[in-house]
Amino acid sequence: MAIGFVIAAAVIAGLQYLDNYGPQIITDNYMFYAVLVGAVMGDPKTALIVGASIQLMSLGVAAIGGSSVPNYGMAAVVATALTIHTGQDMSVGIAVGIAAGALGVQMDVIAKILNGFVVRKAQKYCMENKFKKMERILYLGPVLFFLSAALPTLIILAFGENVTDFIVNSMPKWFTGGLTIACGMLPVIGIGMLLTYMPTKKYIGFVAIGFVLVAYMNLSVLPVAIVGAAVAYEYYKRQAVSTTETVSVEGGFDEDE
Repeated sequence: MAIGFVIAAAVIAGLQYLDNYGPQIITDNYMFYAVLVGAVMGDPKTALIVGASIQLMSLGVAAIGGSSVPNYGMAAVVATALTIHTGQDMSVGIAVGIAAGALGVQMDVIAKILNGFVVRKAQKYCMENKFKKMERILYLGPVLFFLSAALPTLIILAFGENVTDFIVNSMPKWFTGGLTIACGMLPVIGIGMLLTYMPTKKYIGFVAIGFVLVAYMNLSVLPVAIVGAAVAYEYYKRQAVSTTETVSVEGGFDEDE
């Protein structure tokens, strides 16, 4: 593959991931980035088909509470570039793309860990009133997330999937084990942070019901979400009726006066 196409695909993958953690202008629209790669390589029709397939695979997958999920944006970019370049069936490109997306889980964890050090350093500068240094070091965060997608894409398209497998298999067990532990801790920390800002104490009964449904009745996310939505709707209706009755009563007193 021409080096120009490889660099362009790597930049697109990096920008997609940067947008996902930044402005979120075109967040989770992996088909768009696939078509962008197709436009660069001169085959947007094939890119649209490959991107739509990746988009369907990603439905219902979300990084809840700071968890790490496969990088479907990188998968779409790699799958599209390989399918157009090789001219083979898109299943071949998608297979490599999904493998690249799975590698993105590890890269995402590494980027988040390194970004934690960046934030701590920025806080230190802030407490010391060194605001210019704080502002400069915070730019490292977007760079880390950009590189976490751009570098694997560059390596896979330039050297092939075998090089990526070699890198993954060469990682020591203590390193991959640490990434696995960190990946498991991130959702717990994220959910804990969300519960801190939510009115958990006020609605602790509903939290207990949801816990029982998931932990003891082994229900999946969808039925629990439907139950939660139904409860929220009924609670909203009761609150609306209560508010209307209060306003009516107060209005009656005003008229009597």
